[in-house]
Amino acid sequence: MVCLLEINTAGVIDYQKNNEGERIIMIQAIVHIALVVKDYDEAIDFYTKKLHFTLVEDTYQKEQNKRWVVVSPPGSNGTTILLARASKAVQEPFVGNQAGGRVFLFLGTDDFERDFKEMKEIGIEFVREPKVQDYGKVAVFRDLYGNLWDLVQFNSNHPMYTRIK
Repeated sequence: MVCLLEINTAGVIDYQKNNEGERIIMIQAIVHIALVVKDYDEAIDFYTKKLHFTLVEDTYQKEQNKRWVVVSPPGSNGTTILLARASKAVQEPFVGNQAGGRVFLFLGTDDFERDFKEMKEIGIEFVREPKVQDYGKVAVFRDLYGNLWDLVQFNSNHPMYTRIK
């Protein structure tokens, strides 16, 4: 079978056609982002109790002697975070430095002021205070290991706005 890709007006592939010209719907998603952590339980505690993430899965995998731990922001049905314990010496330096000192993850919110205030009150460390940008309001915080995150509320005219609502 020969498949032809179709590009939509945004320049994104949104379906394929087979030999007969019939559309083949292409559905893909980034399901997990792996975040290297020092300890499963302290990471679960931080993400579920401080950031109010949902613990989606915590399954022991006997054959690999590890846990499959997945968390997700509240109200989100999108990409989840796989909390992956550093299991080799070569992985340990990346705990807290997953992106080499750059912001690694972006936590979108529907109410910046509410979330910023609560996060400050419970001791989340912000390394950059709130700032209004062309795309919305943003501040940078550290997770329990030091990875940098943006807390961001997009403006209503930004393409990412509808992904949070």
